[in-house]
Amino acid sequence: MPQTVLITGASSGIGRATARLFAQRGAALVLLARGREALEETAAQVRAEGAADVVVCPADVLDEGALRTAVEGTVRRFGSLDVVVHSAQVIAYGRTEDVPKEVFERVVDTALHGTANLARVVLPVFRRQGEGHLVVVSSLLASVATPLMGSYIAAKWGQLGMIRVLQQETRDVPGIHVSAVAPGGVNTPIYSQAGSYIGLKGRPPIPIYSPERVARSVVARLDKPRRLVQSGFANPVVILGFRLFPAVYDALVGPLLRVFALADDQKTPPTEGNVFESRPAGNAEEGRWHGIP
Repeated sequence: MPQTVLITGASSGIGRATARLFAQRGAALVLLARGREALEETAAQVRAEGAADVVVCPADVLDEGALRTAVEGTVRRFGSLDVVVHSAQVIAYGRTEDVPKEVFERVVDTALHGTANLARVVLPVFRRQGEGHLVVVSSLLASVATPLMGSYIAAKWGQLGMIRVLQQETRDVPGIHVSAVAPGGVNTPIYSQAGSYIGLKGRPPIPIYSPERVARSVVARLDKPRRLVQSGFANPVVILGFRLFPAVYDALVGPLLRVFALADDQKTPPTEGNVFESRPAGNAEEGRWHGIP
């Protein structure tokens, strides 16, 4: 029987790329994101690439009831749930004092409470089955800090802590695996879709990877579960500098971020971007940059 795979954030970026790779393996896919329109685009693509079956479930990861309905429906339809990939996330740029409270909290909630909500509905299914894989898309920014991204840093540091707790709490069932994949800069639309209170839109910092490259690391976790995989050859260097040379790191990170992680050619008035709702026109697998395949 084909694997049954549920993917959050499946309408864009890494989530969409991951859905394509699982489709090529002949999996049955359940696609979750907030907007139906972009999900249907992903569904059409993965059907053409070999998915055994495709179910579209518009849902916000902050709505535990909607997640529960999707998971229970998946088990009823396919008999089991083998893999869950959690890649839903939003971003807001700005100094902590400038990002509106509700925007800041929504970014954090999407990562932290979204992960907890998903775990609450998925892990009981895995326990009944005695097996299952949960793979969470983390970030290099779960291990370091930068200015102007405080909400995202808080979100990803909190999420990584939650992932480690889930890994500890599932040790009693050897067949359950919880893995995290942490990319650096990835050529996805998340940066141009982000909220911004700095007058500019963001861009992925170099080196920039393709969404499919990160998706390959996600899929590889089924054969080689890992607590945390850094998906990017520069990630360990950045983390080492953050930990061993904090004064030097802090002096350099602001200027480097402004040069390599902000799009000077994309001015914008203050905007919440897609923090609160899907913006279908901006969804796609890749952004406007070139990513290393």
